Amino acid sequence: MSVITIVLADDHHIVRQGVRALLESDPDFSIIGEAGDGLKVIDLVAHLKPWVLVVDLMMPGLNGLEVTRQVTKISPATRVIILSMYTNESYVMEALRNGALGYVLKESDPSDLMHAIREVAMGHHYLSPPLSEHAVEAYIEKAKDATLDLYDTLTTREKEVLQLTAEGYSNTEIADRLSISPRTAETHRANMTRKLKLHTQTDLIKYALKRGIIPMED
Repeated sequence: MSVITIVLADDHHIVRQGVRALLESDPDFSIIGEAGDGLKVIDLVAHLKPWVLVVDLMMPGLNGLEVTRQVTKISPATRVIILSMYTNESYVMEALRNGALGYVLKESDPSDLMHAIREVAMGHHYLSPPLSEHAVEAYIEKAKDATLDLYDTLTTREKEVLQLTAEGYSNTEIADRLSISPRTAETHRANMTRKLKLHTQTDLIKYALKRGIIPMED
Protein backbone atom coordinates (compact mmCIF):
# COMPACT_ATOMS: atom_id res chain seq x y z
CA MET A 1 0.00 0.00 0.00
CA SER A 2 1.19 3.52 -0.78
CA VAL A 3 1.79 6.05 1.97
CA ILE A 4 -1.58 7.11 3.40
CA THR A 5 -1.97 10.89 3.47
CA ILE A 6 -3.94 12.16 6.47
CA VAL A 7 -5.51 15.41 7.66
CA LEU A 8 -6.11 15.69 11.43
CA ALA A 9 -8.93 17.82 12.80
CA ASP A 10 -9.37 18.38 16.53
CA ASP A 11 -9.86 21.65 18.38
CA HIS A 12 -7.56 20.57 21.23
CA HIS A 13 -3.97 21.25 20.17
CA ILE A 14 -2.50 18.78 22.67
CA VAL A 15 -4.77 15.99 21.44
CA ARG A 16 -3.89 16.80 17.84
CA GLN A 17 -0.18 16.73 18.56
CA GLY A 18 -0.53 13.44 20.42
CA VAL A 19 -2.34 11.83 17.51
CA ARG A 20 0.20 13.26 15.06
CA ALA A 21 3.10 11.83 17.08
CA LEU A 22 1.37 8.45 17.21
CA LEU A 23 0.67 8.28 13.49
CA GLU A 24 4.04 9.66 12.39
CA SER A 25 5.69 6.75 14.20
CA ASP A 26 4.40 4.61 11.32
CA PRO A 27 6.16 5.11 7.96
CA ASP A 28 2.93 4.18 6.14
CA PHE A 29 1.27 7.40 7.35
CA SER A 30 1.93 11.00 6.31
CA ILE A 31 0.21 13.92 8.07
CA ILE A 32 -0.25 16.60 5.42
CA GLY A 33 -2.51 19.02 7.30
CA GLU A 34 -4.17 19.95 10.60
CA ALA A 35 -7.15 22.06 11.63
CA GLY A 36 -8.79 23.04 14.90
CA ASP A 37 -12.00 24.46 13.43
CA GLY A 38 -14.68 22.63 11.45
CA LEU A 39 -15.07 25.32 8.81
CA LYS A 40 -11.33 25.34 8.17
CA VAL A 41 -11.34 21.56 7.74
CA ILE A 42 -13.57 21.87 4.68
CA ASP A 43 -11.18 24.27 2.94
CA LEU A 44 -8.15 22.19 3.94
CA VAL A 45 -9.57 18.95 2.57
CA ALA A 46 -10.73 20.65 -0.62
CA HIS A 47 -7.17 21.89 -1.16
CA LEU A 48 -5.13 18.87 -0.02
CA LYS A 49 -7.44 15.99 -0.98
CA PRO A 50 -6.06 13.60 1.71
CA TRP A 51 -6.60 9.86 1.54
CA VAL A 52 -8.02 9.92 5.09
CA LEU A 53 -9.55 12.61 7.31
CA VAL A 54 -9.55 11.98 11.06
CA VAL A 55 -12.01 14.45 12.58
CA ASP A 56 -13.25 15.00 16.12
CA LEU A 57 -17.01 14.61 16.57
CA MET A 58 -17.37 17.91 18.44
CA MET A 59 -15.64 20.74 16.60
CA PRO A 60 -16.22 24.51 16.84
CA GLY A 61 -17.50 26.23 13.71
CA LEU A 62 -18.84 23.00 12.22
CA ASN A 63 -19.25 19.67 14.00
CA GLY A 64 -17.62 16.49 12.78
CA LEU A 65 -20.85 14.99 11.45
CA GLU A 66 -21.53 17.95 9.17
CA VAL A 67 -17.84 18.13 8.21
CA THR A 68 -18.14 14.49 7.14
CA ARG A 69 -21.20 15.16 5.00
CA GLN A 70 -19.54 18.08 3.21
CA VAL A 71 -16.18 16.35 2.78
CA THR A 72 -17.75 13.32 1.10
CA LYS A 73 -19.22 15.70 -1.48
CA ILE A 74 -16.21 17.93 -2.16
CA SER A 75 -13.60 15.15 -1.97
CA PRO A 76 -15.33 11.78 -2.58
CA ALA A 77 -12.02 9.89 -2.53
CA THR A 78 -11.27 11.05 1.04
CA ARG A 79 -12.25 8.43 3.64
CA VAL A 80 -13.48 9.87 6.94
CA ILE A 81 -12.93 8.57 10.47
CA ILE A 82 -14.85 10.18 13.32
CA LEU A 83 -12.86 10.38 16.55
CA SER A 84 -15.25 10.55 19.50
CA MET A 85 -15.72 10.11 23.23
CA TYR A 86 -19.40 9.24 22.68
CA THR A 87 -20.71 5.70 22.20
CA ASN A 88 -24.28 6.84 21.47
CA GLU A 89 -25.79 4.79 18.68
CA SER A 90 -27.38 7.94 17.25
CA TYR A 91 -23.95 9.51 16.69
CA VAL A 92 -22.60 6.34 15.06
CA MET A 93 -25.63 6.06 12.78
CA GLU A 94 -25.42 9.72 11.77
CA ALA A 95 -21.69 9.40 11.09
CA LEU A 96 -22.25 6.42 8.80
CA ARG A 97 -25.25 8.03 7.15
CA ASN A 98 -23.16 11.13 6.41
CA GLY A 99 -20.49 9.03 4.74
CA ALA A 100 -17.94 8.20 7.46
CA LEU A 101 -16.25 4.83 7.08
CA GLY A 102 -14.82 4.72 10.60
CA TYR A 103 -15.85 5.64 14.13
CA VAL A 104 -13.09 5.41 16.76
CA LEU A 105 -13.50 6.09 20.47
CA LYS A 106 -10.94 8.36 22.13
CA GLU A 107 -10.66 5.91 25.02
CA SER A 108 -9.51 3.15 22.66
CA ASP A 109 -5.99 1.77 22.51
CA PRO A 110 -3.83 3.93 20.18
CA SER A 111 -3.31 0.95 17.90
CA ASP A 112 -7.07 0.96 17.26
CA LEU A 113 -6.88 4.27 15.39
CA MET A 114 -3.95 3.04 13.31
CA HIS A 115 -5.87 -0.10 12.44
CA ALA A 116 -8.96 1.95 11.58
CA ILE A 117 -6.97 4.16 9.20
CA ARG A 118 -5.67 1.14 7.33
CA GLU A 119 -9.15 -0.35 7.11
CA VAL A 120 -10.89 2.77 5.81
CA ALA A 121 -8.01 3.47 3.41
CA MET A 122 -8.95 0.18 1.76
CA GLY A 123 -12.60 1.22 1.66
CA HIS A 124 -13.73 -0.89 4.61
CA HIS A 125 -16.00 0.25 7.45
CA TYR A 126 -14.56 0.15 10.96
CA LEU A 127 -16.22 0.67 14.33
CA SER A 128 -14.06 0.88 17.40
CA PRO A 129 -14.62 -1.64 20.23
CA PRO A 130 -16.87 -1.83 22.23
CA LEU A 131 -18.89 -0.95 19.13
CA SER A 132 -19.07 -4.35 17.49
CA GLU A 133 -17.53 -4.64 14.04
CA HIS A 134 -20.24 -7.18 13.30
CA ALA A 135 -22.83 -4.45 13.88
CA VAL A 136 -21.58 -2.25 11.03
CA GLU A 137 -24.08 -3.58 8.50
CA ALA A 138 -26.90 -3.21 11.00
CA TYR A 139 -25.87 0.37 11.76
CA ILE A 140 -25.69 1.19 8.07
CA GLU A 141 -29.09 -0.33 7.33
CA LYS A 142 -30.69 1.49 10.26
CA ALA A 143 -29.04 4.71 9.15
CA LYS A 144 -30.39 4.30 5.62
CA ASP A 145 -33.87 3.56 6.90
CA ALA A 146 -33.88 6.43 9.41
CA THR A 147 -36.83 8.75 8.97
CA LEU A 148 -35.98 12.13 7.44
CA ASP A 149 -35.91 14.75 10.18
CA LEU A 150 -36.23 18.52 9.99
CA TYR A 151 -32.45 18.96 10.19
CA ASP A 152 -32.14 17.30 6.79
CA THR A 153 -34.30 20.02 5.24
CA LEU A 154 -31.64 22.64 6.01
CA THR A 155 -29.18 23.78 3.38
CA THR A 156 -25.45 23.44 4.01
CA ARG A 157 -25.22 27.15 4.80
CA GLU A 158 -28.19 26.97 7.18
CA LYS A 159 -26.50 24.14 9.07
CA GLU A 160 -23.37 26.24 9.40
CA VAL A 161 -25.42 29.19 10.67
CA LEU A 162 -27.22 26.91 13.12
CA GLN A 163 -24.00 25.77 14.77
CA LEU A 164 -22.46 29.24 14.89
CA THR A 165 -25.68 30.68 16.33
CA ALA A 166 -25.78 27.94 18.97
CA GLU A 167 -22.17 28.80 19.83
CA GLY A 168 -23.29 32.36 20.56
CA TYR A 169 -22.12 34.24 17.46
CA SER A 170 -24.11 37.29 16.34
CA ASN A 171 -25.33 37.75 12.75
CA THR A 172 -22.42 40.12 12.11
CA GLU A 173 -19.88 37.64 13.51
CA ILE A 174 -21.45 34.77 11.56
CA ALA A 175 -21.25 36.86 8.39
CA ASP A 176 -17.56 37.45 9.04
CA ARG A 177 -16.86 33.74 9.67
CA LEU A 178 -18.70 32.64 6.53
CA SER A 179 -17.66 35.55 4.28
CA ILE A 180 -21.25 36.61 3.62
CA SER A 181 -23.17 39.82 4.38
CA PRO A 182 -24.89 40.30 7.76
CA ARG A 183 -28.22 40.54 5.90
CA THR A 184 -27.60 37.17 4.25
CA ALA A 185 -26.63 35.66 7.60
CA GLU A 186 -29.84 37.02 9.09
CA THR A 187 -31.86 35.52 6.24
CA HIS A 188 -30.24 32.10 6.66
CA ARG A 189 -30.88 32.26 10.41
CA ALA A 190 -34.55 33.13 9.87
CA ASN A 191 -35.01 30.33 7.34
CA MET A 192 -33.24 27.85 9.60
CA THR A 193 -35.32 28.66 12.68
CA ARG A 194 -38.53 28.55 10.62
CA LYS A 195 -37.74 25.11 9.19
CA LEU A 196 -36.84 23.74 12.63
CA LYS A 197 -39.85 25.44 14.25
CA LEU A 198 -37.63 27.17 16.82
CA HIS A 199 -38.79 30.43 18.36
CA THR A 200 -36.12 31.58 20.82
CA GLN A 201 -32.35 31.38 21.28
CA THR A 202 -32.99 29.01 24.19
CA ASP A 203 -35.01 26.72 21.92
CA LEU A 204 -32.17 26.79 19.40
CA ILE A 205 -29.50 25.93 21.98
CA LYS A 206 -31.61 23.09 23.40
CA TYR A 207 -32.08 21.73 19.89
CA ALA A 208 -28.36 21.96 19.11
CA LEU A 209 -27.51 20.13 22.34
CA LYS A 210 -30.10 17.41 21.75
CA ARG A 211 -29.01 16.98 18.11
CA GLY A 212 -25.34 16.71 19.15
CA ILE A 213 -24.33 19.83 17.20
CA ILE A 214 -22.64 21.35 20.24
CA PRO A 215 -21.26 19.38 23.20
CA MET A 216 -23.35 18.97 26.34
CA GLU A 217 -20.38 20.15 28.44
CA ASP A 218 -20.78 23.65 27.01
